Formats: sequence, structure tokens, C-alpha cells
Amino acid sequence: MNKIILYSLIGIVLLSCNKQDPEAQVKYIEGYWEIDKAELPGDSVRKYSINENIDYFEITDSTGFRKKLQPQFDGSYKTSAKAEELRIKIEDDSLRLYYKTPFDQWKETLLEADEEKMSILNKDGIIYHYKKFTPLFAKEDEEE
Repeated sequence: MNKIILYSLIGIVLLSCNKQDPEAQVKYIEGYWEIDKAELPGDSVRKYSINENIDYFEITDSTGFRKKLQPQFDGSYKTSAKAEELRIKIEDDSLRLYYKTPFDQWKETLLEADEEKMSILNKDGIIYHYKKFTPLFAKEDEEE
């Protein structure tokens, strides 16, 4: 019985050590992101090998927006004027993303974020795994 309690405590400590500080996650959100895969409830995973759209996040002083963009071959982006208002807030040791449009409002939880990847849990229990977007043709690839 004592071994079970000891192993449980060790497991809890290890899991809590892996959790990122929500304050540290904020600096990674802004930028261009594409969905790599989505983990659906029930252990199914949907891979996104090609993305027509990417998400652009912009945040200043805990507020900003998320916008869907379509990358073009010339390096530009096609977009609409629509953007989802975004407010970030730390609650229960997690970073929450609050979205608002004229038609709806919802909350998501940022699970992980660094320079190259980001994971967001939505209200339906789907975890979206993003990777930093890299344009098909980078400026460095162009000949002068």
C-alpha cells in the first residue's frame, strides 16, 4: 500500500514539473500557425498534410485577434476582413484564450507553446496541434 502511495506521489510530481508556466507561453502565440494534426475524443487523430488556410494570431497587452489566411505562391496572403477578437487570461494555472465574434463567443485552453509548436484544447475536447508556418517559397530562396 505504501508503495502505491509513493509511486502516485512521484507521478504527480513528475507531471506537474512538465507543465509550462502560462506566463511563459504568451510570447509564443503571436504569429503564423498551421494545424499539423487534431486529436479527437476517442483516441482518433486527423493529420493535416496540406493546409489551405493558416491561423494568424496577434496579441498586444492580453488582447488581439485570430484571423484565417490563405497563403499565396507569391508570398502574400488572401484574407477577409473578418477576425475573431481574442483576449488571453490565466485561470487555474492555465492560459485561456477567449474568442468573440458578432455571432458567438467561446473559450480554449493553451496546453503547450514554444517557438515551433503549439497545442490548443477547444470546448469539444479536440486538441489542435499547430506548427509554425513556413512559406512555400521563402525570401532567401529567391534569386536576385
